[in-house]
Amino acid sequence: MPVSVPRQRIVSAAGPCDTAAMDATAASDAATGTDTGAGTDTGAGTGAGTSTATGTGTDRDRTDLTLLVVEDDPAGALAVPELLDAAGAAGTRIRIRTARNLTEAERLLTDDVHCVLVDLSLPVPRGAADEDPLAPLRHILRLAPRHAVLALAPSADAGLAAEAVRVGAQDHLFREELDGRLLSRAIRYAVERKRNDAAKVKLAESRLRAQENARLERGLLPTPLLEGSDLRFAASYRPGRSRALLGGDFYDVVRTPDGTVHAMIGDVCGHGPDEAALGVELRIAWRALTFAGLCGDELLSTLQQVLEHERESEEIFATLCTVDIAPDGRRAGLCLAGHPAPLVAQQGGTARLLPYEDGGPALGLLPRARWPRRQVELGGAWSLLLYTDGLIEGRTAGPGSPRLGQDGMVDMINRQITGGLRGEALLEAAMAEARTLNGGELTDDVALLALERGGARG
Repeated sequence: MPVSVPRQRIVSAAGPCDTAAMDATAASDAATGTDTGAGTDTGAGTGAGTSTATGTGTDRDRTDLTLLVVEDDPAGALAVPELLDAAGAAGTRIRIRTARNLTEAERLLTDDVHCVLVDLSLPVPRGAADEDPLAPLRHILRLAPRHAVLALAPSADAGLAAEAVRVGAQDHLFREELDGRLLSRAIRYAVERKRNDAAKVKLAESRLRAQENARLERGLLPTPLLEGSDLRFAASYRPGRSRALLGGDFYDVVRTPDGTVHAMIGDVCGHGPDEAALGVELRIAWRALTFAGLCGDELLSTLQQVLEHERESEEIFATLCTVDIAPDGRRAGLCLAGHPAPLVAQQGGTARLLPYEDGGPALGLLPRARWPRRQVELGGAWSLLLYTDGLIEGRTAGPGSPRLGQDGMVDMINRQITGGLRGEALLEAAMAEARTLNGGELTDDVALLALERGGARG
C-alpha cells in the first residue's frame, strides 16, 4: 500500500525575478494538478502529496540546504517559506520541511537535513521534567547530534533563548524580529558553525590520541640501567613509520650485580605497530632473562620461544645482537642471531667490524637453532657501536644507487671519528649523513647504540 509523503518545498534565494518565476510555475502546475516542489515536505499546515524537483541535480547538490521546522502552530503562522522567499540570499536555495510535534520531527529528521529550527514553546515531551522549558530542544539535540540547530523563542524569553545556545543550539532567533533575510543568514551561519564545531572536535580527539600514543611509545623506550659502571651510553632511534616514535627495532643496556654490562639491539621484520609491540615484548623479556642470569645460547633460545608464542604468523622473525662486557671492560662475549656485527674502535684507531662468522640464524626461523658466544678483545679504551640494518640498507646517492652496506658504513663512521665526533654527536651525524646519501628519509627503522670506555673516540 503506497504511503503518502508530506511535500517539501524548495525556496530559491537567487533574487526577486527567480522567485516570481517559481511562483508562476507553481500557479501553472496547480492548474494542471502538478506540484513543482522537491522532496518530501512543505511549510507548516500543508497536506501530503508527491512532488518533482526543479533545477538541475548539479546545482541542487552544490547550493541546497534543507531546513526542518518544528513548531506548535497548526495555522502555520511562522510562514517560513514566505519569509525565505523574501530573503534574496544569492545562490542558496533552502528546502523546507515542517513538523508539528517531536514525533513527526523524528520521522522527518533524515541525513539530508542540514538545520533544525525548534520552537521552544513546543509541549514538553512525555517523561521529561515538567519544569524544564528546554526539554523539546534537548530532545532534538539528542536526536540530531550532527545537525545544526536554531532555537525560536518570543523576545520576552531572551534568557531562555540564551540558555538554549548554552545547552547546544548554534543560535537563537526571536519570533517577533524574524524576517526572511535574518532567517536565511541564520540557517547558513548555523550550518557552517556546526561544521566548524565538528571539525574542532575531530581535531581535538586526534590530538589527544596522538598525545596518548606518544606518551605510550616514549614509555616503551628503554631506560638504561648502568648504575655503578664507568661506561658512557648514547642511543639514537628513528622509526620508519611516518609520525611514529617506535618501530620494530629495539635495544637495551643493563648492568648486572656482578658488574657485567649487557647490551643488545634487535629488529623485528617489518616496521608497523604490531612489529613495534613485539619488539617491546622481546626487549622486556631480554632484560628479565638477563637479570635472571641467562646468557648466550640459553638466553637466545628462550627469546625464540617468546617470539614463537607472541608473533601473529610463522613468517615473523627477529634479528638480534647481544654483547656482554666483562666487569674489567677489556673483553666481551658476542652473540649474533642473523644480525650485522657491531663496530669497535680503540682509542686513536679506526673503526672495524667485530667477527661475525660464528653467528646463528634470526630468531623464529629454525626451531632448534643454536647461537654460539664468541669472545672478543676490546682493549683498555674503546667505543662500541651497535646498529640495525635500516642504516646500512640506505642508498649512497639517492634512489636506485647502490646501498650503503657495512663497508660504506665503516668508511662513514671513520670519517666522523676523524672529525672528532663521539657519543651522541657521532650517532646523530651518522643518521643525518645516511639520510643525505639516501636522498631523503630512510624507509626502514633505524636504531643506533654506542658504549664507550675511557677516552676512546667514536
